[in-house]
Amino acid sequence: MAPPVLTSVVPNSGPAAGTNPVTLNGSQFTGATAVTFGSAAALSYTVTSPSTITATVPPGTGTVNVTVRTPAGFSDTVAYTYAPAPSLTTIAPSQGPTSGGTSVALTGTGLTGATAVTFGSTPATSYTVNSATQITAVAPSGTGAVAVTATTVGGTSGPVYFYYLNAPSLVSVSPTQGPTSGGTSVVLTGAGLTGATAVTFGSTPATSYTVNSATQITAVTPPGTGSVGCTVTGPGGTSNTVIYAYVGAPTLTGLSPAQGPTDAGATVTLTGTGLTTTFAVRFGTAPAAFSVLSDTTATAIAPAGPAGSVAVSVTTSGGTSNSLAYQRVAPPAI
Repeated sequence: MAPPVLTSVVPNSGPAAGTNPVTLNGSQFTGATAVTFGSAAALSYTVTSPSTITATVPPGTGTVNVTVRTPAGFSDTVAYTYAPAPSLTTIAPSQGPTSGGTSVALTGTGLTGATAVTFGSTPATSYTVNSATQITAVAPSGTGAVAVTATTVGGTSGPVYFYYLNAPSLVSVSPTQGPTSGGTSVVLTGAGLTGATAVTFGSTPATSYTVNSATQITAVTPPGTGSVGCTVTGPGGTSNTVIYAYVGAPTLTGLSPAQGPTDAGATVTLTGTGLTTTFAVRFGTAPAAFSVLSDTTATAIAPAGPAGSVAVSVTTSGGTSNSLAYQRVAPPAI
C-alpha cells in the first residue's frame, strides 16, 4: 500500500483561533488515521473520497506544515498559515452625513487581504487596502453611531465608531438684503449649525463667519447681485437655502423744490431710483423725517439749518446715494 500524497490545502490560511473548515486534496487518503497542523491534530476530519479530506483547523500561529497519516505512512507536507486577527485603532473623519459618501481612513494592523469593511451591518460602499495598516473606505448611508469593522482571513477586528450626522437646517437670515458690494453682517438662524465648515451666498463663500451656537451663525456677505440662496455646510451635509437679496445703491435725480427757508418744515420731494428700502434721509449730517411713496419717489421734511447750500442724500439697504444740493434761503431783513 502506498503512503498518502497531499497536494494542497484550500484555503491555505485562516484565523489563529482555528475552527474553520478546509479541504485537503491529494490521493491515497482511504483509512486516514490522523490529520495534523504542525504538532496539533485537526479538531475533526472526514475522508470524503480517496482524494479528498475535509478537516476543521485547530488553533495555532504562524505557518505550519499539514500532514495526513494512514496505515501506509505519512504524506508529504503542505504549508498552512495562521493569519493574525486584524485590529482597528482609528477612523478619520469619524463623522459624516446620513446620506453616506464620506471617504474615511481606517488605521490598524493586519489589514492586508481584507475581505469586508462594514458600517454597522451595512457593507462599505467601496474600500481599498492601502497597506497592512491602512484601508480607505467610503461610508454607506446610515443613522446614529455605528461600529466599523474590517474582516480578513484572520477574523474580524474590534470596532471603531462612525457617527452619522443630520444636515444643518436654516430658518432665517437677518437682515434679508444688503448692498451689492457685500460687507453686510447677517445672522443665520437654524439648527445643527455646530461645526459648520462653509457658509455660501449663491456660489460665493461668505467673506467670514462665526458659529455662535448650534442655532446661530454670524456671517459677512461677499459681493453679489440679485437674490441668492444662502446655505450652511457642516459634517452632516448642506442645509436648505434661505434667500438673501443684493440691492443696488439708490440714486437721486431731483429735489422739488430745490430751495427753502432756513427754519424746519418745508416738504421736499425726492426723485430717483432704488428708494423702496430707504431708512435714512439726511440734509448734510442732519436726519430728516421722510415717507417713501414708491421706488422712485420719497418726501422729506427739511430740518432747520443756516442759509446756504446743503447736500441731500438717501440711505437704503443698498447703500447711500449720490447727493443733490438744497439751497436754504435766509428770510429778508427788516
